[in-house]
Amino acid sequence: MVEFTVIIPSRYASTRLPGKPLQDIAGKPMVQHVYHRAEESRASSIYVATDDHRIEAAVTAFGGGCLMTSANHPSGTDRLAECAALLELDDDHIIVNVQGDEPLLPADLINLVAENLASHSDAGIATLCEKIHDRETLFNPNVVKVVKDEAGMAMYFSRAPIPWARDFFAENSSGLDQSVDFYRHIGIYAYRVGFLRSYVNWGTSPIEVIEALEQLRALWHGVSIHVGVVTQSPPAGVDTPEDLQRVRSLLMKDNNG
Repeated sequence: MVEFTVIIPSRYASTRLPGKPLQDIAGKPMVQHVYHRAEESRASSIYVATDDHRIEAAVTAFGGGCLMTSANHPSGTDRLAECAALLELDDDHIIVNVQGDEPLLPADLINLVAENLASHSDAGIATLCEKIHDRETLFNPNVVKVVKDEAGMAMYFSRAPIPWARDFFAENSSGLDQSVDFYRHIGIYAYRVGFLRSYVNWGTSPIEVIEALEQLRALWHGVSIHVGVVTQSPPAGVDTPEDLQRVRSLLMKDNNG
């Protein structure tokens, strides 16, 4: 069995939904629902990583593990690196980053991304993707696309439609080229601690800034990223008040049978 730690980065500030981790969903703060999803996985330990004492108090109240981290981290990955240092984890240990706004994330995906990284010793990171079946999704810049090689390693991530089916798109204004596999990136990551220690010493890369995609820094520095394909799309996370209401409705329905 793969041994791994789940870290749930959780910040109070949110432009579109202030205090997001503490928003009530079916009588519990959202961060507690995320924590419970992680508890359903095979993680050996679980921690919420935050710089806000209100979140720390909420996590402590439901009996969860919490790590207080710096408020000055430029990215979530930097926060994970601090957690690895605080926990004194070995370079080969695996950390799975579960976003704090994913209260419906299936535990199977947490296990899968950890197992994928453990089984690919040449990768420093593992993540997931799913097939894209419609043109609207492919052309949506808010949906991150990924192209991978025959070994399942990422070649590039982009907000643009990739790969570009030149001849098909030149001749068709609708639909997708069915001879091409297009993939949407699913934003769950597993990291080796040794990678995290290297990451914090690198500056931002040009392509990372241009695309506003943090994972491109790893590719820029030659780190392999394994991309596993899932067949069932995970439920969307919470980014807006509308998302919050949708998740509230779903979980209230589950609780009421």
